[in-house]
Amino acid sequence: MRGIILWTALAIAIVSPLVAAGFSPLLQWRDGIYIASGFAGIFGMTLLLVQPLLAAGDLPNLPQTRARRLHRLTGVLLLGAVVGHVIGLWITSPPDVIDALTFTSPTPFSVWGVIAMWAVFAAALMAALRKRITVRPMTWRRAHVALALTIAIGTVIHVLLIEGTMETVTKYGLSVLVLLAALRIAPRLRPRRR
Repeated sequence: MRGIILWTALAIAIVSPLVAAGFSPLLQWRDGIYIASGFAGIFGMTLLLVQPLLAAGDLPNLPQTRARRLHRLTGVLLLGAVVGHVIGLWITSPPDVIDALTFTSPTPFSVWGVIAMWAVFAAALMAALRKRITVRPMTWRRAHVALALTIAIGTVIHVLLIEGTMETVTKYGLSVLVLLAALRIAPRLRPRRR
């Protein structure tokens, strides 16, 4: 029963922001690419809730080996969501994206979005090269967790500073859950005392 409740709560936490954003009155003035770009960003943020739960093995009735495989798959989906988000914004407004990437944008949310984006790219590169990098597993893990925390914090600040299509209650709710999930994983990945 506990497993059913947790999986249901996770599904609601993931689906609610997407559905609520779908009813935003701001969508009627936007073109399809801009809307798809925004939803790619929202979808990416929902994946930030799932990623640490999979890494920690916190999801019930899910064996650790399968959770790790899903963690990798979710990481690929997150990377795709970020790329889709940025490409969509580039198509609709290249100058805004250039300003954001060069940290010259007058909007503070752009800085946090770009920081989170580069952290996603770095974490994905680390994961792709894991077997080729000659560092101790704990060092690799600490770096990966540091990037994951940067992604979560940067994304949450980015989202909270934007007055956009995300509905307020689900936006704040998802932000809190993403931060709690990210903070939950960090202590578990510290080296164990002998």
